[in-house]
Amino acid sequence: MSFLDGKNILITGGTGSFGKKMTKRILEYSRPERLIIFSRDELKQYEMAQEFPDSQYDCIRYFIGDVRDKERLYRAFRDVDYVIHAAALKQIPATEYNPFEAIKTNVIGSQNVINAAIDQRVHRVIALSTDKAANPINLYGASKLCADKLFIAANVYAGRNDTNFSVVRYGNVVGSRGSVIPFFLKMRKTGVLPITDPRMTRFWITLEEGVDFVLQCLERMVGGELFVPKIPSAGIMDLAKAITPDAKIEVIGIRAGEKLHEVMIPRDDARNTVELSDRYVIKPQFRYFDRRFANNDGKPVPEDFEYNSGTNPWRLTVEEMRELIKNLEQGQGSNE
Repeated sequence: MSFLDGKNILITGGTGSFGKKMTKRILEYSRPERLIIFSRDELKQYEMAQEFPDSQYDCIRYFIGDVRDKERLYRAFRDVDYVIHAAALKQIPATEYNPFEAIKTNVIGSQNVINAAIDQRVHRVIALSTDKAANPINLYGASKLCADKLFIAANVYAGRNDTNFSVVRYGNVVGSRGSVIPFFLKMRKTGVLPITDPRMTRFWITLEEGVDFVLQCLERMVGGELFVPKIPSAGIMDLAKAITPDAKIEVIGIRAGEKLHEVMIPRDDARNTVELSDRYVIKPQFRYFDRRFANNDGKPVPEDFEYNSGTNPWRLTVEEMRELIKNLEQGQGSNE
């Protein structure tokens, strides 16, 4: 990651699980001039500062701020080379009940990030998306789809300014806050696991894999791409067996805003998608962007292609899921 050496990097939502792992990765493998942690929670910043003390990491700066606050972003983005935009409201039930707040952060906040980055001449901005943004059926997914569109179109707004924007979209992160794995680990003590639907499948990626993929895309991006990694799927019943094979299964039904299978590339985007060895790239539909991709490798996917967790040929076995969960538990124990 030598491309980050001597650069000024800013992570929005930097005190979250992704931001902390990204910070650790950057500090392990590069020597940035400044690494700015931008978030709105001073307690989390204080706790993160204990994990990354000034005496050892003198390049870190902590900025209290909210992506809703455009003026604060303008101040924070001054002389910044790269922005990794991870700030978002993500909990589906909370965003369904508080939709105005989700729009303020996920949509208006993204617009603020874009305007500040262009005007402060940030070189590259990469934004985190979600599988919920493809064919969305809940407000969180809809707000993230809107944000994706904003970041892709931002390359047009930048004009002749040397600011490029791209998006990374991936699936469920193993062990992330609010995900099913920590919930199942908690419930296994009771001997009963509530399952929404036995047919349900999801894409899975570890936090480390997600961070590494974002950094690879940040280095390779030309602006306007939506990157999707090739990752495995797993069925909910296999996950339940991996956690506690003897548990009683209680089927409770799909919750509001939930899908049976997740999609990361809808069929309607196939015409703009190319496949590489480890990822897919959805190219922008602006025809005057074609020259940006003239030297890019990749082959077009079939016209009826859809990247769906239910039809994904790469499926995790029960044993592979068990190994992932074991590594997760060991990692959590080492952080306590």
